[in-house]
Amino acid sequence: MADEMSNLGSLFRLDLAMNQIQDLDLLLERILREARRVVHADAGSIYVKETLGGKGRLAIKYAQNDTQQKKLPPGQKLIYSIFSIPINEQSLSGYCALTGRLVNVPDVYRIPRGAPYSYDSSYDMVSGYKTTSTLTVPLKTTEDKLLGVIQMINATDEAGNWGPFSKEDEALISDFAFNAAIVLQRAYMNRVMILRMIRLSELRDPKETGPHVNRVAGYAVEMYDRWAYHHKVPEQEREKFKDAFKIGAMFHDVGKVAISDLILKKPARFTSEEYDIMQRHTLYGADLFGDPQSSLDIIARDVALNHHENWDGSGYPGWLDPVSKEPIRNHQGKMLGKKGEEIPLTGRIVAIADVFDALCSKRVYKDPWSKEAALAEIHHLAGTKFDPELVEIFFEIFPHIEHVQDLYPESGIS
Repeated sequence: MADEMSNLGSLFRLDLAMNQIQDLDLLLERILREARRVVHADAGSIYVKETLGGKGRLAIKYAQNDTQQKKLPPGQKLIYSIFSIPINEQSLSGYCALTGRLVNVPDVYRIPRGAPYSYDSSYDMVSGYKTTSTLTVPLKTTEDKLLGVIQMINATDEAGNWGPFSKEDEALISDFAFNAAIVLQRAYMNRVMILRMIRLSELRDPKETGPHVNRVAGYAVEMYDRWAYHHKVPEQEREKFKDAFKIGAMFHDVGKVAISDLILKKPARFTSEEYDIMQRHTLYGADLFGDPQSSLDIIARDVALNHHENWDGSGYPGWLDPVSKEPIRNHQGKMLGKKGEEIPLTGRIVAIADVFDALCSKRVYKDPWSKEAALAEIHHLAGTKFDPELVEIFFEIFPHIEHVQDLYPESGIS
């Protein structure tokens, strides 16, 4: 009875914790981590349902593995393969999604011959990790809509030995999945609303696509996470900040909705007057969050206002007059830019993320730069345009930057 009450208390605390997370991606990652904790799983994956060409598929969003994680240097995160599978009876996850049933397999290499599903051992061969037991559960809303699937891998006892998942684990993961789906549905609604706002910018400026803002926000959070690790920011504080930063970074160019199409879509080089108007998109974006009601508003305001500031003080809009909120200019009419650590950390991070993604993306006026050329440019601009410490961090975590690119391809689902 005491164990049951303890488990119920843990689920209640997890439910409260998950309800505080606003960003969809960070919530998915947290759901997977807490699901593994609930049933003591060494590893696991979380898939979301996507529709491509009218057919449903499960796309992996996060994978975690304690055994593999322990092999990495401190502060580094596991990188996993990006793939999707059809929703059918052939795989464990596909069968779970198709039928809506929990699937508990004690040993994936000894699945009964009459079972409709099988296990693809190539995953183990590629990763060098032996999967034994799995526990797969659907994430379904109260309206019975499938959002995705959680798969737990290798139940672990107190001595660290692997074994099958129990009937108690089945009950715990089912309760957890029910609550997680409710929270996840809210996060999906938040993401949809954010992307609808971004599409207002996209209607004005074709560069502001859903994948672009997701990539920029993804790069930014990865950079902040490593910066915070190096600066010994407590984990709870780091996770809370990442949640708001991930969403705030998506609004970096939202102020472009206030710029005239004659300027925004001009195919030729701007005149000095047009460039001055274009620069004001930072002011317009910040003004949308001018009466901040939360940490998210503050971060979104700081990002919108400061992501074009340069480390050497040559960026814009620079310092603002406290009364007029207009840029302060010198006697030559030039804006007085912020420099160095006068620029908020969020602005310095998004500056690198935005430029890198722009360089690597195809535009009507240019082909995408090669990865090597884009990296050389980022390196070249360290100490002038970009914070040199953050450039070092960018290169340190570049495999994770590439991983974000794979998660949000330009033609993919955003």
